[in-house]
Amino acid sequence: MTSSRPRKKFDWKNLSIRAVSATVLILAVLGVIFYGGAWGFLIMISIGVALLSIEWGAMSAPQSPTRAGLVVALAILPPVFLIYLLSLEPHQHFILLSWLCLACLTVAAAATARLMRLPARDVTYGVIYLAPPCMALTWLRIMPHPISWTILVFAVTWSADICAFAVGNALKGPKLSPRYSPNKTWSGFFGGLVGAMIAAVATGALSTAKLGLVLAAVIGLAGGLATMAGDLWESMLKRHFGVKDSGDLIPGHGGLLDRVDGLMFAVIAVAAVRLAYQAGWVL
Repeated sequence: MTSSRPRKKFDWKNLSIRAVSATVLILAVLGVIFYGGAWGFLIMISIGVALLSIEWGAMSAPQSPTRAGLVVALAILPPVFLIYLLSLEPHQHFILLSWLCLACLTVAAAATARLMRLPARDVTYGVIYLAPPCMALTWLRIMPHPISWTILVFAVTWSADICAFAVGNALKGPKLSPRYSPNKTWSGFFGGLVGAMIAAVATGALSTAKLGLVLAAVIGLAGGLATMAGDLWESMLKRHFGVKDSGDLIPGHGGLLDRVDGLMFAVIAVAAVRLAYQAGWVL
């Protein structure tokens, strides 16, 4: 005799909450990008660093979340500000100096965590995990065509997320990674990639950057792949720390890290493609 399990109903209430929260976040981010100027954008990044560090401290060091989060934040903020401040001067090696600052502060964070009897390995990884995306996003914002490239990153990430969710729920099919993220499917994965590439081509053509079709498609593909990888990687981290969400800051989404996990990987991918483009390695 076979027992039939009742089908799980789709949580439309949670979807509506997620939609409202996402809309508010998107409008806030777009407002800062278009009207906040470089300093306003830097302040937004700094607030993001503080919130992400708090969430990382709560996940990695639940016995001392505040101290762990403080160590992580104090290691990330100086190189983020440095990459912006040095760019104001005609300094040829400002990127290298910023990364050197991060390397030194990462070592300092590890030593401080040991002295404070915090999980040094997890605190150190928090710095390595959170700092590069914040630095890359700041770098994109201070380079030529700053608004165009910043919007491009967010458009690629948001499109990848939305299309992956929509296509995955519509077509379903084989699971992408049942062990770490049972809700993700291969159909959603490819839907997200197509969405990211379309968003990149459209944004590149309409923006002041005027990106060519090939370059925009490469950016969309790289950003889409990175978005999926970032989402999956954070799922693995949450399983490692034994938590469902990184926090409860955003209704329907969990913590800020749950919302920007894909963006963190995508911004590094887009920044890398831009560096390759400037060096003449990509058409």
